[in-house]
Amino acid sequence: MSDQTEEKSEKKPGKFKVILFALCVSIICSFLITATAIGLKDRQLDNMALDKKINILKAAGLVGSDNPGREVIESLFDTHIQEVLLDSQGQIISSYVPNSLAFFFIKKDDMIQGYILPIITQGLWGQIKGYLAFENDGKTVSGFSVFNHSETPGLGGEIESAWFRRNFVGKRIINSENQFVSVGIAKGRVTDLPAEKQDHYVDGISGATLTGDYLAKGIKETLVKYDPISIKFRQRRLNNHSPPDENADRSIPITHETNPVKAGE
Repeated sequence: MSDQTEEKSEKKPGKFKVILFALCVSIICSFLITATAIGLKDRQLDNMALDKKINILKAAGLVGSDNPGREVIESLFDTHIQEVLLDSQGQIISSYVPNSLAFFFIKKDDMIQGYILPIITQGLWGQIKGYLAFENDGKTVSGFSVFNHSETPGLGGEIESAWFRRNFVGKRIINSENQFVSVGIAKGRVTDLPAEKQDHYVDGISGATLTGDYLAKGIKETLVKYDPISIKFRQRRLNNHSPPDENADRSIPITHETNPVKAGE
């Protein structure tokens, strides 16, 4: 009996060996996961940059829900979009400074057709990120896209749906008295609102009132920050002008000229 007990104890691995084995497996797995993450980092960053371009183009109305291939996206973006930085006064600057703002010109045949603002705001369950595009009158919305959110699918998550995004097209942030009013999200249908408000609201999402409130608040806060550049468009100081020359001194204010000129010249 004692011989059998000794034989079993010899076959049973010691606790140290078990711990050592588990530690080795953990180290190997951690190494493989880290190596994979590092190896995929460039691809992930590349995909994030491509997704950003797709959603900017969606806001600009240059692509639909069915995304074309990478080459088409890159070509459309390079041809029609120009990204710049603005200071708090709406002046184009050449490098990042505290409180600087990302801004995108929409161009066609080297002329400014409109612009796009990034929207980053708190939602019900997390941040909502998207883009809001304007015609070059500085007051009429031409498109909207959402590319990141944590809202409930089928409810607040509808903010990324095509029907909701289309609601924004043609809405105006300035009322008939030339006052800033932003774009709101109705608690129901826009047609139920007074006639004077209908140009400044989009249809709400059933069961997602809080998401709509958060998004509307974030859009208004963003428009206030970007109002200095929007005013330039509303004063027709940027209409029918070329986007800024990338090699020019972009800190020079854009001013009205009789003929189209490049900013900074």
